[in-house]
Amino acid sequence: MDTELARTFLTVVEAGNFISAAERLHVSQSTVSTRIHTLEDLLGCVLFVRNKAGTTLTHSGRQFQKHATALVRTVAQARHDIGIPEGFSGTLVIGGRIGLWEEFLLQWLPLMQKAAPTISVRAESGLEPEVMQGLIEGRVDIGVMYTPQSRPGLKVEQLFDERLVMVSTSARHTPEPLDNYVYVDWGPEFYARHSASFPNFGSPSLTVNIGWLGLQHLMKNEGSGYFPLRIVLPHLSAKRLHLVAGAPEFSIPAYVVYPADSEHEAISVAVDSMHRLAAATKGKIAAKPVRRPAQAKR
Repeated sequence: MDTELARTFLTVVEAGNFISAAERLHVSQSTVSTRIHTLEDLLGCVLFVRNKAGTTLTHSGRQFQKHATALVRTVAQARHDIGIPEGFSGTLVIGGRIGLWEEFLLQWLPLMQKAAPTISVRAESGLEPEVMQGLIEGRVDIGVMYTPQSRPGLKVEQLFDERLVMVSTSARHTPEPLDNYVYVDWGPEFYARHSASFPNFGSPSLTVNIGWLGLQHLMKNEGSGYFPLRIVLPHLSAKRLHLVAGAPEFSIPAYVVYPADSEHEAISVAVDSMHRLAAATKGKIAAKPVRRPAQAKR
């Protein structure tokens, strides 16, 4: 079977419809439809129920999903094994949000290199849909993210709770009105809690989906925004940034996702070292007294 057909099938499952799948695969919708029809003819069954709301897996589609995942992952693993750099015994691809590379995964890299010196690591950054798609297709061995999706064959473990605090370049900043505010898209859970805490919040002048970008803008142009406490601690200590008095604090969990049935020993080493680093990071933040903001004024 052409693995491109299996990969297209998994992309449709992940995207929920043919149009979004075509955008992710950078092909036309007709190409996606043709591939799925070819796959259904090859298997002799219908894989999707198509309607205006999108696509839904049939019983046969659900049965095929695990085989498609295994097929794509096996081919990807073969490419990994064949393409091992000289002097190494294996490779490991790590995908994570940029915000989790900052002050966490970047600290994890040297720990991994010390624990498994014969493993070549490929570090990638991306948002949750991209990293999840890489995990499903087998192109990514381990994903670190805020909002993973439950998928057959993938194991999800929480690493730590990310503490998001409102900081400002001014020590006299108040939670509302949100002037010169940078809204960072930390995911749907943050959006829901942010909306509940700031019901009168309109459209921000600047919205970013990468925390690093928002923080750089804030430092150079003044204003306020929500960022992980572990990242802004050095700026708070140096008084380049200040906690906004009265602003609520939000907590979102960070997870590590990896194949549940993988025989790649390096994955176990990597995940264990991430858990140890997460525990150490949590202890480090707890050791530094930070004034807990009061509830926002209504």
